[in-house]
Amino acid sequence: MRIEDILQRSGAILQGHFLLSSGNHSPHYVQCSKLFENPSYGDLIGNLIAEKVKKYNPEVVIGPAMGGVILSYVVARSLRVRSLFSERESGVMKLRRNFALQRGERVAIVEDVTTTGGSVKEVIEVVRNLGAEVCCVASIINRSSRNPFEMPFEFLVEMNLVVYKPYECPQCKSGIPLIKPGSRSS
Repeated sequence: MRIEDILQRSGAILQGHFLLSSGNHSPHYVQCSKLFENPSYGDLIGNLIAEKVKKYNPEVVIGPAMGGVILSYVVARSLRVRSLFSERESGVMKLRRNFALQRGERVAIVEDVTTTGGSVKEVIEVVRNLGAEVCCVASIINRSSRNPFEMPFEFLVEMNLVVYKPYECPQCKSGIPLIKPGSRSS
C-alpha cells in the first residue's frame, strides 16, 4: 500500500486554511497523528522509516513533541534501540523527563512532517549540546523541495503542497478563517 493511500484512508490529509508551525499558511494540512489511531499503520510507517535509517547505525531515536513522539517509539522499536522525545519548556527545545544522551551516541531524529525543518534543527542543537552525534534525520512527509539539514535526510513521501507567506495568502484575502491545527504555540 502506498503512503499516500494510507494518509487518505486514515483521514490525515485535511483541506481548509491552516497556520503551519513555520508561520506560513496552506490550504492543506497533514495531521499524521491520524495515522497512529490505527496501530497497524503506525507499525508499517515505523518499519519503513527504520529500513531507511538503519544504514546510519543509530543507537537512539528522538522525535520532537508532539509529532515525533509516537513516531520515535515505533521506529526505535523496529530498530531495537532507545526512544526519546524532546519538548519545549518556556519556548526552548529540551530533553526532559530524565532523558539523557551519552557522549558520542549516534542519534536519528524523526519527525512526522518536514516543511522548513525548524523543530528538527532545534533538536539537532539539543543533541549536539549534549555531546551526541546526529547521524540522520527522517520524516514521514517531506513538504520541502530540498534537504533542509546538513546531514542525510530520509523520507517516505514528498508532498509539494501549496504554502503561502501570510501576506500573500489568497485565503486570508478572501476572509476564510485561519485554523491552527499543530502543537506549537504561536
